[in-house]
Amino acid sequence: MRIRSCMAVALIAAMPTCLFAQVKTSDWPEWRGPLRDGISKATGLLQAWPEKGPKLVWTAADVNGKVNVGRGYASIVIADAKIFTLGDRDNKGHVICLDEATGKILWKTPFTEPYGDGGPRCTPTVSGNRLYGLSAHGDLVCCDTQSGKIVWQKNLKKDFAGRMMSGWNYSESPLVDGDRVICTPGGKEAILVALDKESGSVIWSTQSPQASGAGYASPIVSHGGGVKQYLTLMGPELGLVSVDAATGKFLWNYKKVANGTANIPTPIVAGDYVFASTAYGTGSVLLHLKKSDSGVKAEEVYFLKANTLQNHHGGMVMLGDYIYGGHNHNAGFPFCLEWKTGKMAWGPVQPAGGGSAAVLYADGQLYFRYDDNTMALIEATPKEYKLNGTFQLPKGASRPGWQHPVIHNKKLYIRANDQLYCFDIAKQ
Repeated sequence: MRIRSCMAVALIAAMPTCLFAQVKTSDWPEWRGPLRDGISKATGLLQAWPEKGPKLVWTAADVNGKVNVGRGYASIVIADAKIFTLGDRDNKGHVICLDEATGKILWKTPFTEPYGDGGPRCTPTVSGNRLYGLSAHGDLVCCDTQSGKIVWQKNLKKDFAGRMMSGWNYSESPLVDGDRVICTPGGKEAILVALDKESGSVIWSTQSPQASGAGYASPIVSHGGGVKQYLTLMGPELGLVSVDAATGKFLWNYKKVANGTANIPTPIVAGDYVFASTAYGTGSVLLHLKKSDSGVKAEEVYFLKANTLQNHHGGMVMLGDYIYGGHNHNAGFPFCLEWKTGKMAWGPVQPAGGGSAAVLYADGQLYFRYDDNTMALIEATPKEYKLNGTFQLPKGASRPGWQHPVIHNKKLYIRANDQLYCFDIAKQ
């Protein structure tokens, strides 16, 4: 494997590399929140829902002349009182900016062609006054968050000979870490790349002859084994992959958790450990990362077969010694796993809704958003499964409901294709 770098290693190592020091924890600036872990720090929220669900504050939808956020599976991000997402509308793929208080569109910027299979599935990332979004076609765009003006663009297929592991095209949400943007072209010449976030110029790219295409996961930072690294899921020939954050050097990979159809959930990082799960009859794994002569090695702690635990595309949340999420392919059977041992504390149990469940945590509760647009509130406790309420999204909400929910300023935001709903979940 050859590693190509366009900057001296010493200079790269000296750059600011802490993603988390640069984000406002009160905002929700990227995929699954400031730490990419599906955990909201919000408090003072409803601990049980009324029969008809929490109060609907506003709707941004293509109904009776109201706002249309465009077709898409992308979730939203929120920064500086603005909501950002990607959507296909008016025969173009757009970055769309809305007012957080009202849901009214502030600006919309076309940057790509529409995508026939449901629209874009990448959730954009905001860093400072810049937004970074990726279309299903591989168009990576950097926009000014105030005006929507395009600052720079790349295409993962054309510029980096990128490819996907299967036919649903690019779905990852770019990672902004310090002065760089990390994304996954997936080709042999560049399985991962680091780009300068201001100019789009290449800092490093990682090559691998075993590359079988990018997966549908989004990259995450780990410091396992004492080495800062970027982790993501790719195609079956590589599986779970790690590269050195400073240089792009290929560190390790683990194939057993990967399938040949779609490897989707963002891995979970906890110190020197990594937990990953995929569906399509695959399963789940806990890896222990240790320092080695070549950098870092990954040792399997345990592997759970698919009939025990497989997470499709709703993601999981780690809280202390436990992981919560939805089990089974195209399903969201709630479970609570003691992650250090691989033993179930409870579940999987019969779900309150149908299809896969996207999972979010806030203020002692788990928010399960099901494919059939059922919302479920489940207490985050390893003692037992306790359902604290359900409600259905308003009549006419589009399906499939794969978009992940977001909580910000005691509001619950749920997208349903070209519709976006804002609910008040503050404790009364």
